[in-house]
Amino acid sequence: MKKKVVSLLVAAMTVASLTACGNSGSDAPAANQEPAPAEKQEAEPAPAESQAEAPAESQAEAPAPAADGGTISVGFAQVGHESDWRAANTKNYQDTFSAANGYELSFVDCDNDHAVQIETVRGFIEQELDYICIAPIQSAGWDTVLQEAKDAGIPVLIVDRAVDADPSLYTTALGCDMVAEGEAAGNWLAEYLNGEDANILVIEGSVGASATLGRTEGFNNIVSQNSNWKVLDSQSGDFTQAGGQEVMESFIKSYSDFNVVVCQNDNEAYGAMDAMDAAGITYGVDGDVTIISFDATHDGLQYTLDGKITCNVECNPLQAGFAEDVIKKLQAGEAVDAWTLVVDEAFVAPGITSKYAVTMSQEVLDGRAY
Repeated sequence: MKKKVVSLLVAAMTVASLTACGNSGSDAPAANQEPAPAEKQEAEPAPAESQAEAPAESQAEAPAPAADGGTISVGFAQVGHESDWRAANTKNYQDTFSAANGYELSFVDCDNDHAVQIETVRGFIEQELDYICIAPIQSAGWDTVLQEAKDAGIPVLIVDRAVDADPSLYTTALGCDMVAEGEAAGNWLAEYLNGEDANILVIEGSVGASATLGRTEGFNNIVSQNSNWKVLDSQSGDFTQAGGQEVMESFIKSYSDFNVVVCQNDNEAYGAMDAMDAAGITYGVDGDVTIISFDATHDGLQYTLDGKITCNVECNPLQAGFAEDVIKKLQAGEAVDAWTLVVDEAFVAPGITSKYAVTMSQEVLDGRAY
């Protein structure tokens, strides 16, 4: 019988044409003191429901004042700095919307505080910036401030994550398909287990985040198709290594028969591995626990190459270029798509072949840009 499988779905598993998002420091599990070089990471798409509501394309707003060739002012209300993925995403925006490229970027790290993020956007409106980009901490509670931005004539781009709001209140949205990521992870697990039972523990991301909601929904869609799978428990690790470790320690005290752990980003996976190391639980291709992780950051993929994370679903953090393309079209008075999908891949440890993922190699790791 195949080894125990503890699938840590960490931040973003997107297969083939599927796609997906935190903490500046990339702390590897205590058991491994030689972390990989580091850099890479997760985004988020509008949930299927929001995408369905959105029109095929949004009409361009009136050209911003900077349309004459002057500096374009852009406000970016970022989620925070909770993960390696988020750090890579932030750097990508700062590099793209730089003074050298003709932009003035007003960047605010909202530190995972929804109220702070709302007030940050209001501040951008008061400053009369040309464009506003929002990576929403929570999907709910955006209608009022989005209406304020629309009334002020400022185009708003919803990036990485989704909002539960009338699509007419913002100009466009871009990111990964989180539901598809969760389904990709589930499909890979079904392929890997090949009919074997699964007792699953889930370490979710931040409560209310569209990435958390989408990945959970997608994975549960596949769980419902496998009668011999059971989700024993599901708790938030808040997309952090400390959170992942705390939740995993609690799980270990409460359950002894789990064989699948789903973590919704790489940092949570590192924390879960720390907890399993301390408890004497082996994991990876040669252990009792199979780890599936979301985000596919550089360190996460190093652990995949090492066979400790069995499957890692990518969430591409390099999304600023997509946002810039939208802004350039709006500057030219062109219409833009209501939704832009950022496509990602999924990766599996060496020796494993899958129709849902790419087999990891040193060459693949060396070719990563984040």
